[in-house]
Amino acid sequence: MSQTRYVFVTGGVASSLGKGIVAASLGNLLKARGFSVAIQKLDPYINVDPGTLNPYEHGECYVTEDGAETDLDLGHYERFLNVPTSIHNNVTTGKVYKAVIEKERRGDFLGKTVQVIPHITDEIQNWIKTLARTGNYDFVITEIGGTVGDIESLPYIEAVRQMKWELGSKCVSIHLTLVPYLKAAGELKTKPTQHSVKALLEQGLQPDIIVCRTELDLSESIRRKIALFCNVSYEAVVQSIDAESIYEVPLNLLKEGLDVQVLKSTQCTNYPEPDMKQWEDFLYRLKHPKYEVDVALVGKYTALKDAYKSILEAFCHAGASNLCKVNVHRISSEDIERGSTEDFLKGMNAILVAPGFGDRGIEGKISAIKYARENNIPFLGICLGMQCSVIEFARDVLHLEGAHSTEINPDTKYPVIDIMEEQKKLANLGGTMRLGNYDCFLVENTLVRKIYGKAEIKERHRHRYEFNNEFLDMFKEKGMCFSGVNLRDKLMEVVELPSHPWFIGVQFHPEYRSTVLSPHPLFVDFVRAAIDNAKKK
Repeated sequence: MSQTRYVFVTGGVASSLGKGIVAASLGNLLKARGFSVAIQKLDPYINVDPGTLNPYEHGECYVTEDGAETDLDLGHYERFLNVPTSIHNNVTTGKVYKAVIEKERRGDFLGKTVQVIPHITDEIQNWIKTLARTGNYDFVITEIGGTVGDIESLPYIEAVRQMKWELGSKCVSIHLTLVPYLKAAGELKTKPTQHSVKALLEQGLQPDIIVCRTELDLSESIRRKIALFCNVSYEAVVQSIDAESIYEVPLNLLKEGLDVQVLKSTQCTNYPEPDMKQWEDFLYRLKHPKYEVDVALVGKYTALKDAYKSILEAFCHAGASNLCKVNVHRISSEDIERGSTEDFLKGMNAILVAPGFGDRGIEGKISAIKYARENNIPFLGICLGMQCSVIEFARDVLHLEGAHSTEINPDTKYPVIDIMEEQKKLANLGGTMRLGNYDCFLVENTLVRKIYGKAEIKERHRHRYEFNNEFLDMFKEKGMCFSGVNLRDKLMEVVELPSHPWFIGVQFHPEYRSTVLSPHPLFVDFVRAAIDNAKKK
């Protein structure tokens, strides 16, 4: 196409209705029709990025290849489109105001009064259009966080209103609302949707398409009622019915014709039918497993599923690849500290120790790793999980009493994990870790080299601490293999135990790279090892 089309996804009535999944599903369908698509998230919070936010409050912090710390919805975008995102795909109010204030300090506004309109709204539009320019996309889909009526969302809605006025049919607005089912009345209610659209109209924005999140199928009469009261055509009222898996949503919305409505609204013609065969094959494998395994996910944010969202989805992809249902048991490392490790982990076919920061629950993670090592249970440690495997080995195999990470115990006699040299002089916490893609060389004749099937890989990182090379020879003598190395900085990226059936710790985050169409090889082989372990039992 000669010009980029823009699709905006807003939400009303309630948060967590699935704007990100709808946006990702639409992108999936448009991509399946041969269009080039990018998706971005506009987040109303004033934090510059979620890098310093507690996972309990915001869910996981997702990291892109170029090192941007972003909202977890970008993980959905990558998993659904199989296309990497970047710093341009996540915009926050903090980023927007920071950019405008820096321009004002430089004198870029030539003494003008700086205001929300036009300066903030212009900056928002600039971020949206910049993404379009970076890849010359046919479609840029923009999800606006929060709900209509939120004070912090007002500048974003105004920016969308201005773009629709400027670009006309090159812009389309999708509004996602809730159509709740009242059990006592025995019927679906449309008033919340009507009021939500009314609030949007008060801000000057008329939706072109309304997507209704619902537990039950919408009747023709309900659709016509919503269409009449919300100023859209009958065909533009699309239901998004609850599904067992988020990966069913693209096919559900395909049946509803959401992508066709977007193409019509943006005056696209002569588009091909979507090729969804690979997606359908994935769903078939997901729904028809031959095997079933139980995997322990040991971490300290286990009460909130979104805190480990990418890990859980990576298990879903790897499970389907192995025709296996993976039952992930989220186990608090603090609970392990207070009880018996065996009571929590007995019967598990594999154990993953999750990434994280700080000392809370650290000894529970170390105990879980010891249990996996001594009982020959497949083990995968990610980031802090890898570091804990080093600490456990130092204490129990090398007999270095009190060995630790200087993050947890700065005065430890045996600092087997220490802060990276370039991190020592940094004062600010936000955006200063080792972030994004880094090279890693995989040593020949090792398990990880066999899994990846190549010598050189790139993986995403998010850490400040690393293995202390002063202890390298000591670990090697006792049987720990350092099978992945960043050659430039001499950083030990992967550890494994050749004497163990499947024991790997990685400093990077493989879960960020796993998608529906490209499951991560580490997770695929980890699930395979869990299946083998289950068969033995």
